Amino acid sequence: MRVVISATGKDINDLMDVRFGRCRYFQIHDTETGEFRVLENEGQKSGGGAGIAAAQQIIDEGVDVVITGSLGPNAFDLINKAGIKAYKCNEMRIKEVIDKFKNGELEEINMAGPAHHGM
Repeated sequence: MRVVISATGKDINDLMDVRFGRCRYFQIHDTETGEFRVLENEGQKSGGGAGIAAAQQIIDEGVDVVITGSLGPNAFDLINKAGIKAYKCNEMRIKEVIDKFKNGELEEINMAGPAHHGM
């Protein structure tokens, strides 16, 4: 399974970023092989519509799951329509986030959080 996590850095020991559209990086982890790669979030450069740009980038990567703090309405709609499951987590090391996901300890995001409108 390919899991994308909003991240503050490029290492598995860096912290998860609770922001989705404005996080600095996305770490894509393969839960079966343990391999991962890092993408710079294209949404962080947007003047507006960061969540939309970030969601489209993730959809294009063909991931199965997104783990972040929350998703704004536009990002939530795009990710939901693409059939990607979303889970929320508090800020902690990426390594711990993956363990919590594997252990079924994360809550699924079933509704959008507040819109941020260019923040």
